[in-house]
Amino acid sequence: MDLVSSVVVYILLWWWTFLMALPFGNAPPENPEKGHANSAPANPSILKKVIAATVISALFFIVVKIIIESGTFSFR
Repeated sequence: MDLVSSVVVYILLWWWTFLMALPFGNAPPENPEKGHANSAPANPSILKKVIAATVISALFFIVVKIIIESGTFSFR
């Protein structure tokens, strides 16, 4: 797998894991301020989710790269 393919695979894995991590730990505020959506999370913890997505997608990327380079599955 060349560099461009590796970057594309990593970016796709990162977005996939990030979007899956977004709903975890979210709860709406008990008393939402006027003008705010009632369903908006009180503390979304985006930085924690970005870090988790980066670590998890790096692990997924290593597994995918090993599988592709081993020739177990042929994509040609």
